[in-house]
Amino acid sequence: MHHQNIWATGLVALAALPGAFAGLYPKSSPVLQVDGKNYDRLIAKSNYTSVVEFYAPWCGHCQNLKPAYEKAAKSLDGLAKVAAVNCDDDANKPLCGQFGIQGFPTLKIVRPGATPGKKPVVEDYQGARTASAIVDAVVDKINNHVKRVGDKDMDSFLADNAETPKALLFTEKGTTSPLLRSIAIDFLGVVTVGQVRNTQKEVVGKFGVEKFPTLLLLPPGGAEPIVYDGELKKDAMVTFISQLGAPNPDPPVKEEKKKSKSAKSESKSSSSSSSSSSSSSAKTESKTATPEAAPEEPAEEPATSSSPVAPAAPPIPTIDTAETLQQECLTSKSHTCVLALVPADGGGDDEAEKALASLADLAFKYAQGHRHLFPFFAVPAAVNPHAATVTKALGLESSSSPVELVAVNARRRWWRRYEGPHDLVNIEAWIDAIRMSEGTKHKLPAELIVEPAPVKEEEEEAKPEVKEEEEASTEGSTADAPEPETEAPAEESTEVAKEEASETPIAHEEL
Repeated sequence: MHHQNIWATGLVALAALPGAFAGLYPKSSPVLQVDGKNYDRLIAKSNYTSVVEFYAPWCGHCQNLKPAYEKAAKSLDGLAKVAAVNCDDDANKPLCGQFGIQGFPTLKIVRPGATPGKKPVVEDYQGARTASAIVDAVVDKINNHVKRVGDKDMDSFLADNAETPKALLFTEKGTTSPLLRSIAIDFLGVVTVGQVRNTQKEVVGKFGVEKFPTLLLLPPGGAEPIVYDGELKKDAMVTFISQLGAPNPDPPVKEEKKKSKSAKSESKSSSSSSSSSSSSSAKTESKTATPEAAPEEPAEEPATSSSPVAPAAPPIPTIDTAETLQQECLTSKSHTCVLALVPADGGGDDEAEKALASLADLAFKYAQGHRHLFPFFAVPAAVNPHAATVTKALGLESSSSPVELVAVNARRRWWRRYEGPHDLVNIEAWIDAIRMSEGTKHKLPAELIVEPAPVKEEEEEAKPEVKEEEEASTEGSTADAPEPETEAPAEESTEVAKEEASETPIAHEEL
């Protein structure tokens, strides 16, 4: 309880300072300021991946992170969004409560759904508090809409949506760069972006490409390709591609602006339009206006709500390191955990997303009812190499499922596998069976169990308070709790953060 008194004393002292509770990032900052009213439109409905920092201006860790976070924003400019939410602002507390924010700073990566219209995937960022680590984590989550084109599928690539312009990048690289992925997002639904490797001799010969990288623009209707001879930088490339189609606006155009333009257009053509064409126009306008109406309203509701609880369940936490997975769930003192093991090629799969959503809804349901439940974690093999070790040890490496749900109890040395549909009803029945100690248990392989990491004396003193905060988080408490004393960035000094922020800029504008 002692750190609550320190926190309260700090608040009183800060309150005496003019502008003490102003936002941490000024308008001139490269970090995008987001609030409860515009979060949905700027972040949730965006085609771009975002990293969002939930902070309080009085938080020392947040102030230490600021230089590195702003550097990350500069490095990711044009590739992804770097945003921040001031949880000390009363208007933003419902939004911070929606995400279960308990300590500051908390960083979350928001990635658009695999297909348009799907809810974004929100993951906790648990990496180092450095610009390079944040940039690498965000770049890894940028959706890839670039089509890989080879000798065997070139004809189908050209024939698919033949009326849509196409851009082809010929390169010596086997991977798709963040720059090209971001360009594909800019022109999503407007220009189809593809990539051809230099090893695809037939395609390279067909277009007479002799040097790499080379960017070609393919107009519809079989017109001659247009060769790009400018600098391989995003702004110049976007300008080049824009001659065959304008990039998507981001944030999306507000409904009011669309209505205004639509009204002017209808006014000019109303005298010559028949009743049938007017009916058709009305239907078209209705279809285009409906999606645009969605961004603003959901974001406004929490701001006027007296409760911090939002209708949508927050996603379950993601464990992206072997050490965290072991210390959370696989030590000889660890209690029951439910792990969603997502194979490297399972990210974005409908069934995997369905399973993760069911677990999120179930955890949220228990939290709302103030009922105790063991923790759920997502463990994607794409970012956590230990996921493959666990999968192999449990004999699940040959499974074709896009996600494996297992319950493990290292303290009692057992594990259970879920083998049913990934809907909420069936998963909840499985969870209930575990709680009631029903069903078949398997012996947990001894090689997976590790000893707990040694804890320093000062950390042992703080541990009961941290545990208390974690349990409060499970029960859906409010977002304005003091920052935990054992939070990882506590050892990071202002000098270290400034030194890291002054390093050579991180380059991601290469093909």
